Amino acid sequence: MPELLHSAIFGLPAPRTGKVRDVYDLGDSVLIVATDRISAFDAVMANGIPDKGCILTQISSFWFGLLTDVCPNHVLSTDFETIQARCQKPQPELKGRSMLCKKAKTIPVECVARGYITGSLLKEYNRVGSDVHGLGLPTGLIESSHLSEPIFTPATKAEEGHDENISFATMVDRLGKETAELLRNWTLELYSRASAHAASKGIILADTKFEFGETGDGIILIDEVLTPDSSRYWDGSQYEAGHSQPSFDKQFVRDYLETSGWDKNPPGPVLPADIVEKTRAKYIDAYRRIVGQEPDL
Repeated sequence: MPELLHSAIFGLPAPRTGKVRDVYDLGDSVLIVATDRISAFDAVMANGIPDKGCILTQISSFWFGLLTDVCPNHVLSTDFETIQARCQKPQPELKGRSMLCKKAKTIPVECVARGYITGSLLKEYNRVGSDVHGLGLPTGLIESSHLSEPIFTPATKAEEGHDENISFATMVDRLGKETAELLRNWTLELYSRASAHAASKGIILADTKFEFGETGDGIILIDEVLTPDSSRYWDGSQYEAGHSQPSFDKQFVRDYLETSGWDKNPPGPVLPADIVEKTRAKYIDAYRRIVGQEPDL
């Protein structure tokens, strides 16, 4: 199936376009369409991963349903007939990759939960030490070390470039104590519940990020949740601290780009067919293991 890189819905204004999703304003709600675009190193590649938008939308839908008792979320419907009824003509390309959602004003802080140390936090830990961002971490942690309990590491939400880790105290200064504590509590509970489910499937949820938004009825969970694009999933049977872990995400893309000669400045290059296929297979494998069935493609 050819990848869907851009959506265009008849009768609706042009969408607000992110790196991988197109968002249509329907007046009383928004329609979020997950395309097959793929980004790496903050650039969108010239070609996509066929069915990626469907797979990630359906993973998000699974998690929204499983975790609905932790906090309210933005999903109104993922039913294709309901979504199709909001369009003026048939849009078969939306099937499996779209969500009708509540409108919300995005809170400009990424809410990250970590059960293992890797990525940007490990780099800061190695540079600054155990009290990085006031976390008071143990000494002697190495790549992929398991933490004795999950930690909350907020980050600024950057419009361009990389997000930047901040301390909880800085988050309190920006959002207020009540909101900051609510988001921290929800984030850690969501992570705890999701990591327990993943572990039951033989998968380690190393870390993940959530976004929240404000509505007239209060704060809700928005965006995608617990997908391989917003989380690090590792194979539990292969886990070993001290080095990076095989993951269920776009690592094939990152590894290829590191050796491709691309200077990491947008636009991204065309990905070879074998890299596309291997990455697609990883996303499908993640879905099968997390959800326990085949994605609807």
